[in-house]
Amino acid sequence: MLKNKKHLGQHWLRDRFILNHIADCADINKNDTIVEIGPGLGTLTSILLSRAKEVISIEFDADLARKLPGQFPGKDLTVINQDILEFDTDNLPKKYKLVANLPYYITAKVIHKFTTSKNRPSKMVLLVQKEVAERVVAQPGRMSLLSVSSQLYANVSLGDVVPACYFTPPPKVDSQVLIFDMIDPKLPSDISEKELFRIVKAGFSSRRKKLRSSLSGGLNINKNSVETLLMQTGISPDHRAEDLSVEDWKVIAKNFYNCK
Repeated sequence: MLKNKKHLGQHWLRDRFILNHIADCADINKNDTIVEIGPGLGTLTSILLSRAKEVISIEFDADLARKLPGQFPGKDLTVINQDILEFDTDNLPKKYKLVANLPYYITAKVIHKFTTSKNRPSKMVLLVQKEVAERVVAQPGRMSLLSVSSQLYANVSLGDVVPACYFTPPPKVDSQVLIFDMIDPKLPSDISEKELFRIVKAGFSSRRKKLRSSLSGGLNINKNSVETLLMQTGISPDHRAEDLSVEDWKVIAKNFYNCK
């Protein structure tokens, strides 16, 4: 048996109930193409192959990538030995679902990569650190840059919690299944994603400060102008960035750029 490589964040998950739950959350049918990140020992791969038309597994570990095809002779499995963060999503089919048990240290980057890709999956089901899953699905009052960027592109929801003891070796924290059902971001017609996130990042640049201060500093405009802008949108300058929904940020961005 291959030994896990700590520097790659490898933790093996073998529990069939949990693996089937992950696949269930992806709503896989026989016409689906599934892209799997980090197949590892192939335990989840086996279940995906039993449900989908084909599976494309992207594995960074060369040893694992070399061994995986031999485990599933005759199956429609493609194994790509590459770092997922370097992988070009344009090389994927135009219609696919993404399923992954992610190393914790690349979770945010993978979420950003696939939610903002021009060739996005229709659905993503990720097993991630429980704390990260909770941040992604947060509601106003506990929002973060990660939750805003995730919820702009998807309806997000939670699956089961997976205690650390189900992994070999066990990580220091629990995990949770995180589900993304992709949606059109529906930005105002005259606002780009880049322009929207300029505003959002400014708001979260000093997240404990009130909006009049964080937006003033982040956008390099005076506080009186910020207060006027926010009052026009019906949002209190005394709110903090974590208090705002995705729709609130769209309204602020639209007013900001229309007033310039």
